[in-house]
Amino acid sequence: MQRNTLGRTGLKVSPLCIGTSPLANMTGVYDYEVDDERAQATVAAVFDSEVNFLDTSNGYGEDGLAERRVGEAIRRRGGLPEGFILQTKVDPDPRTRDYSGARVRASVEESLERLGVDRLPILALHDPEFMREDGFAPGGALEALVALRDAGVADHLAVASGSIEVTERYLATGEFDVVLNHNRFTLLNRDARALFEQARADGLGVLNAAPYGGGMLAKGPAQQPKYCYGERDRAFADAAFAMAQACEAAGVPLAAAALQFSTRSPLVDSTVVGVSRPERVAQTLDLLAVEIPESLWEELESLVPAATL
Repeated sequence: MQRNTLGRTGLKVSPLCIGTSPLANMTGVYDYEVDDERAQATVAAVFDSEVNFLDTSNGYGEDGLAERRVGEAIRRRGGLPEGFILQTKVDPDPRTRDYSGARVRASVEESLERLGVDRLPILALHDPEFMREDGFAPGGALEALVALRDAGVADHLAVASGSIEVTERYLATGEFDVVLNHNRFTLLNRDARALFEQARADGLGVLNAAPYGGGMLAKGPAQQPKYCYGERDRAFADAAFAMAQACEAAGVPLAAAALQFSTRSPLVDSTVVGVSRPERVAQTLDLLAVEIPESLWEELESLVPAATL
């Protein structure tokens, strides 16, 4: 598999990054749970694949379940595969919602212990749009993250958020090398295009997460009525059904088009896709290999809701 340079970090990453939130038994987001052995087998399948990039977070699951499962898989293997890039995120206290500088430091300590590592190639500020505190204030989250990077705990900092406006505020500080946005650069939605274009111009690494829009562009709009974990509007629903029909007529899985929309974009270095079973890793790689005619790309582009272009 090819390797892309993640902006000015210089890190070489696969165009596919596996996300681990589906392994965290987050039933409020996903309608299923994953037992320990299946979770371990899933992470092991990632390590055995051509993918060299995995994303997790302190707040994925009760008591950091996703990180604990990733850490156990690393221990079972005897360490990360050579050249493998592990990324995690800081999160607020799960009970008090404290997101102070002190909490950021505690979050990182918890993550390092669960994962069984002493440093991270990439450490991300997760969902700062929900922060009650002023993350820019002296002693706040930003200051704590910068200090952790300067101390060698993390090589590079990232902002991982759904809010474009909040992301732009943090990127403007010049302290971040990577941006991650989810659900807003898909077959159906181009809201993050300008953000990614600016990030590319500034030399940042760009990670695009949730190319299936929370599952609708993988399972199909008839099977998954939600987009971005919430109710879809009529324009999105109509466009999704039209895209599904266009893909079926062309003999192309809708999921393949949704995934390759992201991976073929010159704005995206790596696309984050969550998986919940070991076989999903190979299946996702197979979707990358599907040949999609240019005529289908043109048809799909014509079906994008005008409000999201």
